[in-house]
Amino acid sequence: MSPKPAPAGGAAVDALLEPAFLENATRQPMGEVRRLRREAEQQEVNLSYTRRLLQGRLDIVRRELQRRAEDDGRSLVDLLPEILSEKGRGPAHGLGRHQTVQPHAPEEYESWVNSLTGGVDLSAITELSDAKLQKAAKALADAELGLSERRRGVQQVMDGLAAELGRRYRDGEADVAALLADEGR
Repeated sequence: MSPKPAPAGGAAVDALLEPAFLENATRQPMGEVRRLRREAEQQEVNLSYTRRLLQGRLDIVRRELQRRAEDDGRSLVDLLPEILSEKGRGPAHGLGRHQTVQPHAPEEYESWVNSLTGGVDLSAITELSDAKLQKAAKALADAELGLSERRRGVQQVMDGLAAELGRRYRDGEADVAALLADEGR
């Protein structure tokens, strides 16, 4: 049996999710709080990207299992546009955040997602047994739950840091002119 992959986002996300992280961050200087907010945003983008990769694979595996069960005469390749169009997928549960950064090192997230299926090569999906596909679907679904939970935690950290920044501006502890000067550099 393959070793279980590290949680999505690894140590960088673990650090953000530490219970004392936000409390410690609120005692930091303004520039450091902004830096931590950007770091949390980057990790959220990375997790969101990874989640999309994972969900795409899970949708394909589930559709292949459904195709077999229904004895659908169409090939999986013929079904890909339908699968990937998100037709039939429930409403999004994202927070509608505008992303200003791109995923960092996407190949690492692709590798992480590939490691989830325990040696089941999804590139040959039509040649896999139903049992292997069901095993892969379960592993992907379980990982998606954990990844989504970690992503929500990072979003809560982002919200906490944004609230702290807002509080400092509102209470006069921070100067908007200084922020604009810093951003102009």
